[in-house]
Amino acid sequence: MIEFSKKLQQLPPQFFAALVNKVNEALAEGRDVINLGQGNPDQPTPAHIVEALQNAANDPQTHKYSPFRGIAELKQAAADFYKREYNVDIDPASEVAVLGGTKIGLVELPLGLLNPGDYMLLPDPGYPDYLSGVALADVKFDTIPLQEENHFLPDYEALSAEIKSRAKLMYLNYPNNPTGGVATHEFFEQTVQFAKENNIAVAHDFAYGALGFDGERPPSFLQAPGAKEVGIELYTLSKSYNMAGWRIGFAVGNAKMIEAINIIQDHLFCSQFPAIQHAAAVALNEEQACVQELRALYERRRNVLVEEAHKIGWEITAPKGSFFAWLPVPAPYTSELFADYLLERADIAVAAGNGFGEYGEGYIRVGLLVDEERLREAMQRVAKLGLFEETVLK
Repeated sequence: MIEFSKKLQQLPPQFFAALVNKVNEALAEGRDVINLGQGNPDQPTPAHIVEALQNAANDPQTHKYSPFRGIAELKQAAADFYKREYNVDIDPASEVAVLGGTKIGLVELPLGLLNPGDYMLLPDPGYPDYLSGVALADVKFDTIPLQEENHFLPDYEALSAEIKSRAKLMYLNYPNNPTGGVATHEFFEQTVQFAKENNIAVAHDFAYGALGFDGERPPSFLQAPGAKEVGIELYTLSKSYNMAGWRIGFAVGNAKMIEAINIIQDHLFCSQFPAIQHAAAVALNEEQACVQELRALYERRRNVLVEEAHKIGWEITAPKGSFFAWLPVPAPYTSELFADYLLERADIAVAAGNGFGEYGEGYIRVGLLVDEERLREAMQRVAKLGLFEETVLK
């Protein structure tokens, strides 16, 4: 007689779980799947960070409860990191929230700032788990189209007066998942002005902040004058330091928004294992050569993917950041049909673009999370399908 609550029933399907299931079924059949659909870093966590965890875990003091809002060492490290990397001043006491991965903060924020029936703005295409916070908070949302002709940046002037007047919270994400688009300082300055004019709080998901290509460093939203008056930024160690499984990140910026997250977490968690927090502080504080090496690795992989795609006549645009590429689907396929076709006929797993929103239709997302030879092989498998025969392989 046990039934799920209405709240649980209104949660959206977990897009990535469904994708993983499809891949696992193919692997169970013994097929050699090249998995380009995942967002899971394939490199190990740098050795000095692992060593810091090991040393901290040997200290009995870390076996106790963490302070509810995280250890002071990590909050200070986050503040120092933002000052060093972006010249942004952060108060570790009031402007930092420690997170068990930034997904938690993104899901919690609507619960802390919005009332049932309120509206928020979400990018389309965008990270599907943003919708989890919408459902749990029982709020509504409008979307901001991200289109290639505008470099996958929102066009605020194109939003209707009604949408702008009812929105109370907006999510952005640059470098962008799934498109690989990168924001500019000028765009973030426009965002601050837009937020102030319309009384909208901003949460910038900076998960791929370290991963900009072609010598261009992605800017922080908090570098824009007045940004802390209207918003926060969420930074995860998952991508920059290959710490996805460690589940550690933080939010920084507007003190009121940070306090909203902290109050929710006071009731849900007792923060993270203190040894993980110590290791995260070491990652942020110490030499950043490992981050630069990782960025260079993804850029090499990006270049291989683009070069090999062009060889077979697949005209794709090189992403400017993140570790994803956003590839147009050949006619007459839809995103989902093409993703299924690649898995069934070529043993290549990709993420269908429509899973990221209405404006994701017509694309697939490819992760740069396999080595260069596997990327080359993937394009060779695509070539054999004869989808791009107008350009003959030479």
